[in-house]
Order: sequence, then C-alpha cells, then structure tokens
Amino acid sequence: MSWTQFLNDTTVRFSVLQKETPEMFAGFGVMSKAAKKNGVLDEKTKELIALGIAISTRCETCIAFHVKSLERLHTSRNELCEALEMIGYMGGGPSIAFAAKALEAFDEFSKA
Repeated sequence: MSWTQFLNDTTVRFSVLQKETPEMFAGFGVMSKAAKKNGVLDEKTKELIALGIAISTRCETCIAFHVKSLERLHTSRNELCEALEMIGYMGGGPSIAFAAKALEAFDEFSKA
C-alpha cells in the first residue's frame, strides 16, 4: 500500500464530500485549529495522542493524517516507536497491528 497515494485519494474524496457538506467541514476545521494550538501541551504531543486514538479505533485515514503531521513536526522514528509501544500496550494485538501500519506510513512519508 502506498500511504502517499492513500492520503491523496482520501483528500479527493473529502473534497467531494466537502462540496456537499461545507458547514460540517468548516466546523471540523475550527475544532481542529483549536485542538492543535500550542498550549500546555505542544502540537507534537497532541498529534501523538491523536495517533493513539486513531490506532485504537483502527482508522487508517486518521493514521495517515496524524503520521503525516508527526513527520511535518520533525518527530523522530525513535519518538514514534516509543509512543507506539505505549499504544500497543494499551490496545493489545489489534493496536500492535495498526501500530505497524503507522510505522510503515511514517517510513514512507519520511523518505518523501
């Protein structure tokens, strides 16, 4: 699977839906901006939390978006793997399987 292509395809699907539901996307955008702003927790920490939720809910789209954000925020592979250990510990086998997907996505995005 190409995570880059998957994310590009998802963006196209979202743009089609956004034309039909602009208020929903506007509201989600406002919520996203508020949640990601630096405060007591920085954006990287918040993205690691979001990735944990994405893995535990088995949302490949969410995994792709949050891993891409973590790569943009200069997260090291070691930082990501340490977070994936905690995520796997808390979520067991299914989370370990999706954590492996997140690491695969990170490795692909990091090479680009």
